[in-house]
Amino acid sequence: MNINYEKKDKLLFVEITEEIDHHVAEKLRRKIDDDITRYMPRKTILDFSRVTFMDSAGIGMIIGRYKMMKLIGGSLEIINISTPVKKILEMSGINKIICMTS
Repeated sequence: MNINYEKKDKLLFVEITEEIDHHVAEKLRRKIDDDITRYMPRKTILDFSRVTFMDSAGIGMIIGRYKMMKLIGGSLEIINISTPVKKILEMSGINKIICMTS
């Protein structure tokens, strides 16, 4: 996982570099929450370009970060989603509340 913060635009960019299962989701949750608390970004972008698998723990991780961003008045976006992961996100309904781009 690589995380970059652009102070000028108050943008937190998270590149996820592994499959998201229960153990990885917990690690991501802790790290992203720490950085959201530290930087208070206007927008957090999750880059899924290297994610080929995600289970329900990943959906929970995304929903939690979405709620956290809403609490601070920000937004969450997911970019570069593979077709299999996009299908999972669409089945969960996340695409109705979070901006997603392939």
